[in-house]
Amino acid sequence: MARPLMFLPPLIFAGLAATFWWGMQRQNPEQLPTAFQGKPAPAVRLDPLPQGQVFDDADLRDGKIKLVNFWASWCAPCRVEHPQLESLAKEGVTILGVNYKDDPDKAQGFLDDMGNPFARMGADPKGQMALNWGVYGVPETFVVDGDGTVIFRFAGPVTPEVAEDQIEPLLAGDGE
Repeated sequence: MARPLMFLPPLIFAGLAATFWWGMQRQNPEQLPTAFQGKPAPAVRLDPLPQGQVFDDADLRDGKIKLVNFWASWCAPCRVEHPQLESLAKEGVTILGVNYKDDPDKAQGFLDDMGNPFARMGADPKGQMALNWGVYGVPETFVVDGDGTVIFRFAGPVTPEVAEDQIEPLLAGDGE
């Protein structure tokens, strides 16, 4: 009876290894799923920042595709992605900013130092809007179509590769 049990640990290990291998074969393991893809964007509830105009639900449904970017001044990856957001804004992409759990003065200092790519922006001081949107952490960027439907979500800093391969095709209407 003891003999068959000696095969149990290697079989369990092989099963776990196969499970991990299968899980890592996803197309983009860094992309976290969103429950809102293909559905209307959740409500926009923002406080004003010292400078800039707050956006609302109507701005998500203005007939134009746009990005909604959750960011914070204390977020190092937000600093990494910021030049890419600036580049997209210069190309004419509308980016709406949500400042997440941040000090308003520090947020404004960040934008004064780094530039402001946001057409409109607001503060989410308690993180309630981020929670409603399913944000895991900053930065996170959503692509929202002109009807206010979420068509894509990217968790992490938007790099030139992410912009070119994943976001720009959606902005051009090629990836819907």
